[in-house]
Amino acid sequence: MTRTRVHHGRGVDVSAEPAGALVESLLRIPMSYEDYQALPEHPRAEWVDGLVVMSPAGPRRSHQRAARRVANLLELALPGCCVDEAVSIALPRNRERLPDVAVFDHEPPDDVPIRQTPVLVVEVLSPSTASEDLLRKGPEYAEAGIGQFWVVNIDARTVEVQANVDGWWESLVVIDAAHPAADVQVGDHGVVSVDLAAVLH
Repeated sequence: MTRTRVHHGRGVDVSAEPAGALVESLLRIPMSYEDYQALPEHPRAEWVDGLVVMSPAGPRRSHQRAARRVANLLELALPGCCVDEAVSIALPRNRERLPDVAVFDHEPPDDVPIRQTPVLVVEVLSPSTASEDLLRKGPEYAEAGIGQFWVVNIDARTVEVQANVDGWWESLVVIDAAHPAADVQVGDHGVVSVDLAAVLH
């Protein structure tokens, strides 16, 4: 297994961009947490270090489809768990993030943000959010004690599953053209059979 503190993502060359170029394609608006909580609900807004972080445009249809397919796959394979799409979760340091898919070991309270730690989270990479998802959110998810981090790269056609080992992400399996299917053990909750064609067809 490969141990990484920061995940650069397969097929995503963040080093080719000027520092901050990919990250700054997101809107970052200074705002207190109290003012953020008072805002009308926004489906793609996150609060991090005194900034509201949001994409200037909604996700691509391919992004939405991949997230839905992964959520459906997880829901079928892990019937004892609760699978949600695009729900706000509370992280350490008073941060709120919005993973594309979050899996909980039991039904969480209907709160915003959800303060129950997910079993796993999934991020589907988009051109405007790849750097944010990999370089910032990944380490935050590890710090929060989330068990697994799934990275779906539509353009590279890969799904990478990483496990949290003492606050580090270790790569468990990469599902790609060379290895298009794999069974993934999700803690004590069950086994998920992932077929690349079914997720990214």
